[in-house]
Order: sequence, then C-alpha cells, then structure tokens
Amino acid sequence: MLLAGFANLLNAQNTDEQKPVDSIPEYEKLYKKAVTFIDSGKYKEAIPMLKKVLKDNKEFYMAHTKLAFILMKQKEYKEAEEEIEKSEMAFAHMKPKEYEDYKESVKKFEKLKKTPSASKEAKEEAQNALKTIPLDFETQKIKGIIFFLNNKFTESKPVIDTAVGIAKIEKIDDAELLYYRAQLMFKGKSYKSALETCESALEIKPKYIEVYMLKAEIRFANKEWNYAIKELNDAIKMMPAEKPDYTAYKLRAKAKFEVKDFKGAVTDWNVYIDGVPGEEEALISRGAAKINVNDNSGAIADLDEAIKINKKNAVSWCYRGVAKGGNKSFTEGLKDLDEAIKLKFDYGAAYVNRAAIKMALKQKEEACKDLQKADSLGDNMAFKLIEQYCKGAK
Repeated sequence: MLLAGFANLLNAQNTDEQKPVDSIPEYEKLYKKAVTFIDSGKYKEAIPMLKKVLKDNKEFYMAHTKLAFILMKQKEYKEAEEEIEKSEMAFAHMKPKEYEDYKESVKKFEKLKKTPSASKEAKEEAQNALKTIPLDFETQKIKGIIFFLNNKFTESKPVIDTAVGIAKIEKIDDAELLYYRAQLMFKGKSYKSALETCESALEIKPKYIEVYMLKAEIRFANKEWNYAIKELNDAIKMMPAEKPDYTAYKLRAKAKFEVKDFKGAVTDWNVYIDGVPGEEEALISRGAAKINVNDNSGAIADLDEAIKINKKNAVSWCYRGVAKGGNKSFTEGLKDLDEAIKLKFDYGAAYVNRAAIKMALKQKEEACKDLQKADSLGDNMAFKLIEQYCKGAK
C-alpha cells in the first residue's frame, strides 16, 4: 500500500510530464501579433513589436521585411530600402551557400542569354538552376515596389522580374506584383505587354481599381480615347462614393475633350476641381472645355484664377483672349493674346486666334500677317485660313 503523500507526489510528477511544452519562441508569437496589426493598417502599434523581435533574434529576416513594408507605406523610401537590405543580408546569412550558388546561376544564365552560339541544352540547364531560388518572395516583391515608388525604375525591373519568377515556381498568385510589373512596362512604353499584364492581374483580383486606372492611362497614351473612357467608367463605378479617386475624373475629362465631348469634360472637371481646388492645369483645361460649349464667361472666370496662380503661362492668356473674343470683347481679347505672344513668341495658336479677332475688327491685312507668322511656325490651321481669307491680300 502506497503512502498518501508519496502517491500525491507521484501523481503530481505524472501531471508535469503530460503538460505540453510550448515550442514556439516568444519572438515568433510577437511577430505574428505584429503582422495582425499591419494587416489592419495599425503600423504605429506594429513597429515596436517588430523591433523587439529583431532585438531577440537579429536574423529574423521577415521582421525587417515587414518594417520595410511599413516604411514604404509611410513613403519613407530611403529608410525602406535600408530595411529591405537588412532583410536580404539576414536571409543570406541563414543560407550562405545556397545564396552564393544562386547568384552564380543568375550570372551564368544572363551570360548564356547573350551568347548566340550557346546550345539550347546549356540554356535550359542554366535556367533550371534558377528554380532553386534561395530568395524570399515577399522580400523581393516589396523591394521591387520600393524601388518603383522611389522612381528607381532600372533597379526595380530585375527585382520585380525575380519576384515574378519565384511566384511561378511557388505557384503564388499576386495581383499587386503584376500591377507594378505592368507599371514598369508602361513606363518603358511597352503598351501591349502592359495591357496583357493588367489582364492577368484582373484575373486574380477582378475589382482591382488601380489596374483599371492603369489600363486607362495606357489607352490614353495610345490615343485610344474611347477605350480609356470605358476603363475609367468601370473604375469610377467601383470606387466608394465617400472616397473617390479624383485623378480618374481628371483623366476622363481629358479623354472626353479629345473625343469632343466638351460638356462631359466640363462635368468631370467640376468633380475634380471640387476635390482638388486651385490646380492651374485643371482650371486651364476646364476653361478650354467651356469655350467649346460657348460658356465664355465661365471660361474667363477659370482663366482669371489660373493667371492669378501663374502669370507666366502663355496658354492661360491665349485661352482667355479667345474667350473674351467669343464674348465680343475684342479689345480686351487682343490684349490677352498680345501678352500670350509676348510670353511665347513662337506660339502659333496665339497668332491664329489673334488673327480671328483682327478679322472680326475688319483688320484683314494685320490678320493675314498673323496667319503668315503662324504658318511659318508650322501651325496646321494657318495655311487653310490663308487659302480661305488671305488670297490677294497685300
């Protein structure tokens, strides 16, 4: 028969042996907690947690990556670059041999690509070696995006391409990565490839507003105005009403102007200017659209504001002169057009518009001189007007 005290001691020992041991390090738990804060946009709360993680384990590279991500979101790109470099160094320290082997494989593959005499088998062998990529996907993705946002497009491209390569190997679908790849293609004027990459991004994330916006920019750059308007219509429909992206209205206004939907352009400029008041370009553009719907007084009001912002812009003076001419304030209109030409002596359109007012004032000889000057500057309309109005003029 066991003594009660001994039996109790034995039972206590058995209980301790059965108690599960938590094998997850505290710094990993803290890292996961920090990630939940990051996912919720609570960057301020996440930063001290990540720093504590790195204090406990300086080689925990993902903490550096997450810090870089936060700094990127805060537009502190230089600091973000430094943090991502620390992440890569920590990762390389964990797998030094694999990292060095990979770098050698990249060099070999790049060299073979530039060697016409290299056999197909050699190129395939070198490419297969790249599949043992010892790089972290998220780190490469964030690094590439940081470079892009910091306008380091040359540095961004190979990093984004590396991230895309890792994504293919690891079967990762990432719409954001493709969006930035398409941005790089757009910057390089590879419009067709950029559009195809946008479509791939939308297959992963169908309601990706920024991708629709990028598609519209590409279409606009390609002078496909109606396609640009369609992409922007889709983007604007998806935007939350309480938080619109006013740049979508700005680009749509420009596209509508190009297809001569001047009334629609004015409507979109109204939305943009209400959201982003005091922008010179927007005031000039809305003024131009108003002139085309015969709202000359409205155009003058916009151009007055634009000239207050910048008295040295010849375009504002030219358009205001046109609007005043449209209101039959010919003398005032001429003064504005004289100022436009004074600011920009080779401004062909200003000479043409000054000629129009002079014609209205029956100053045909002076008008034709202005048209001759505009023609010598390469203005396309001037020659037609000379043929129509200045035949036989002295």
